[in-house]
Amino acid sequence: MSTFGTQALLLGGLLSVAAAMAHLACIALGAPAYRLMGAGEKMARAAEAGKLRPTLVTLAVTAILLTWAAYALAGAGIIGPLPFTRPALAAICAVYLGRAVAFPLLKPAFPDNSQTFWLVSSSTCLVIGVVHAFGLISQWPVL
Repeated sequence: MSTFGTQALLLGGLLSVAAAMAHLACIALGAPAYRLMGAGEKMARAAEAGKLRPTLVTLAVTAILLTWAAYALAGAGIIGPLPFTRPALAAICAVYLGRAVAFPLLKPAFPDNSQTFWLVSSSTCLVIGVVHAFGLISQWPVL
């Protein structure tokens, strides 16, 4: 029988995978998807122009999200153990939660991103971060 912590980390991992897939959809669908996701007109125009930068940035974010998903799944016992699972999950929680609350400080660095982008992405990070945190705290003695 799964514990609450196991279920929370499984959900957190699946949410990270979903976020990664949303990023891959931007690459597959191109500029309209970048616009829909609120990534900014500069990024959308670069994708339209066939520039490599949007794809590389999006692939980097995707790789990070998939790595984080793997750590959540390892913490849940779904996949084999990964090195430094406990501190990695703590760092992942900190980044998700930090990103959720720091968006007012980040907005000036990314002026092309829409208000919708900031609200949706920050809310998403908050939910995923809280789910990870519940899982980590519940699984702490096990990890």
